[in-house]
Amino acid sequence: MRYQNRLLSRLAEDDLALIRDRLEPVSLPLDTVIIEPDQPITHAYFLEEGLCSVIAKPAHGPRIEIGLFGRDGVSGTALLLGADRIPHQVFLQVAGHGFRVPADVLLPAFERSTALRHLLLRYTQTFLIQTAQTALANAAAPIEERLARWLVMYHDRQDGDVLPVTHEFLSMMLGVRRPSVTVAIHMLEGAGLVRARRAHITVLDRAKLEMAAGDAYGPAEAEYERLVGPMRGAAAQSTSE
Repeated sequence: MRYQNRLLSRLAEDDLALIRDRLEPVSLPLDTVIIEPDQPITHAYFLEEGLCSVIAKPAHGPRIEIGLFGRDGVSGTALLLGADRIPHQVFLQVAGHGFRVPADVLLPAFERSTALRHLLLRYTQTFLIQTAQTALANAAAPIEERLARWLVMYHDRQDGDVLPVTHEFLSMMLGVRRPSVTVAIHMLEGAGLVRARRAHITVLDRAKLEMAAGDAYGPAEAEYERLVGPMRGAAAQSTSE
């Protein structure tokens, strides 16, 4: 079987066999919540398609995205570090599908298989760097730079150049007012980097959009390629075929 999830696709047959029979195919509609704040994490989700946001929800103030993942990763990395819950919400910001495995199946496999353990911990390392870079962007980068970074990260995790997303959603993800998002989109459009239409943004010049994303884009992606493998392009062929 060819997995689109980058982690599953890199597992050898013996390691994949430890969880394969309990990998449950799941449809993941828009806004599906897969982790609630401060609640036990019962499953880990390996996305094949779609995009998940990790959201901080302060008692006072707007929600803001602090991390995202798609077919490059897995939910519930706290489980791998010995915790059973997080203070954040994780939900589908772009509908998709994938597989889920019970935590009480994944964790014994994680302990038994050195290759599985190393792969998932290497991914966790890249995700921690991503969240650090998000904090850097939120603290120091202008809104158009933060928007460019978010669009490039989204582009990394899906096929094609058309990104389904609304201004309202971007304002929540970036923690700014909608008019600020509109101005930022117009700036990127004026530079010929993207084209915005109702509920869609099309990437026109990926290389220049990366440049516009500034220093906050790149370190986590380079670490992912070093520790896990390419994030974009065709999925690797699982040795389980």
